[in-house]
Amino acid sequence: MTSPFLRVFDLAQMDPERLYARFGERNITIGDVARNSEAVARILLASGLTPGARVAVMMENRPLAISLIFGIARAGMVWVPINTRQQGDSLAYQLGHCRPALLIVDEALLAKVRDCGADDGHLAIHSLADDADTLDLPNNGRADALPAPVEAGETFAIMYTSGTTGAPKGVQVTHRMFDYAARAVSIAGGIEDGDVMFVWEPLYHIGGSQLLLLPLMHRVHLHLVRRFSASGFWGDVHASGATHIHFLGGILQILLRNPPSPNDRGHRVRVAWGGGCARDDWQAFEHRFGVDIREAYGMTEASSITTINVGGPVGSVGKPVPWFKVELLDEAGQPVPPGERGEIVVSELEEGALFKGYLDAPEANARVLRGGRLFTGDVGIFSEDGWLTFQGRLNDSIRRRGENISAWEIESAALKHPAIAEVAMIGVKADIGEQEIKLFVRPADGHSIDAPQLHGWLTEQLGGYRAPRYIAFVDSFPKTPSERIRKGLLPQTTDDCWDAESHARTLLTRTA
Repeated sequence: MTSPFLRVFDLAQMDPERLYARFGERNITIGDVARNSEAVARILLASGLTPGARVAVMMENRPLAISLIFGIARAGMVWVPINTRQQGDSLAYQLGHCRPALLIVDEALLAKVRDCGADDGHLAIHSLADDADTLDLPNNGRADALPAPVEAGETFAIMYTSGTTGAPKGVQVTHRMFDYAARAVSIAGGIEDGDVMFVWEPLYHIGGSQLLLLPLMHRVHLHLVRRFSASGFWGDVHASGATHIHFLGGILQILLRNPPSPNDRGHRVRVAWGGGCARDDWQAFEHRFGVDIREAYGMTEASSITTINVGGPVGSVGKPVPWFKVELLDEAGQPVPPGERGEIVVSELEEGALFKGYLDAPEANARVLRGGRLFTGDVGIFSEDGWLTFQGRLNDSIRRRGENISAWEIESAALKHPAIAEVAMIGVKADIGEQEIKLFVRPADGHSIDAPQLHGWLTEQLGGYRAPRYIAFVDSFPKTPSERIRKGLLPQTTDDCWDAESHARTLLTRTA
């Protein structure tokens, strides 16, 4: 089996005017995708890149992003999507770790690349204006003949995730895994011909890119917007004629907090699928917006979606998709009975549904891939009739508004502050979404630290979405005999520390 992305070329021969996507008022047909992606592939090859080369792309949603993704697939190269919110050490780490032959970046984001130190003369960088519709690379005189189609089991993408402790890990996602991801969306959404998928989530995230193959499987189309807008969401959905929306983290809670509007029911959406719907908001969302919630569980390492709740109890993440088996195991590796907590362990029932490992991370691979099974580091409970409920993570990370954030990233950045001696990050209950970041700080001897100034400094280092909401100063940490901080003993209270959101509200009140 060759790459499922190459189906677009067969479809273009049969039905070139078939709609693939819309962006604003612009229609993008199957023929457009095939023609533009082939042009991208030839340009990449003519520039001197060869099949297997890694091409990093740091770009917001727009038509050219689709052409680049399909073009990289046709050229037999490897796509490395980079979160547009990345910056600083984490961005430098990812670019240094994957060693791309080329970075294609939105012009507006170029300063982040330069500021992080990745632009040291060894990385080829090509920036694109916001209105650019084509890729324009120097032609190095190389033959631009297209290679033989790549096989489905080959790596197509390296997608960085902070799902566990330590440095971000590059998940090697095969072409076939994207096929499984789209098939899972078909199940979750009950997809029918004529459906419209509203795509607010960035294509660099598996939640967005899992939809790329769907219009090649069904007579549906995507409707892309550049980014999520809480105030304009339902208006955009209504205008698009969307039948399906995807959610992560606190998106549903944010929408519930919007004031009532005629658009609450003035839409065609019948299904919202995704992960992170709080139990208390589930039925409230369905009642207010007239949309069926389909809660799912999954991770990039397992083709995005592992279990789906279609018609099951509120609060459950459902049952496994047909190509996976899910077990809950105790610390000794033995199955736990219904009603008891165990680590979620996933096995594939069809070839290639699980990833083949993180890039250049043998220790992590040995830890999570054992005996052909994926040990997720997540905890769940099965009901007597087999419905899975997600119970959180075993490892040292949190999930904040749909993003996995490892303590390593936050703590490593904070320790670069000259006035900080020790830090520890934990997750605490959030008003919106799954968790918020609480950072405990022990100042270096002889130093005092101003919380607002520290928060501003951390925001510059980490980006707003990873900056801690809460900062607590301590004189010492509880530790193990080996001098490791015992995070389980750190208080999860939020009324004993500085709160960035409360601080922002106070400043706003003073200036009003």
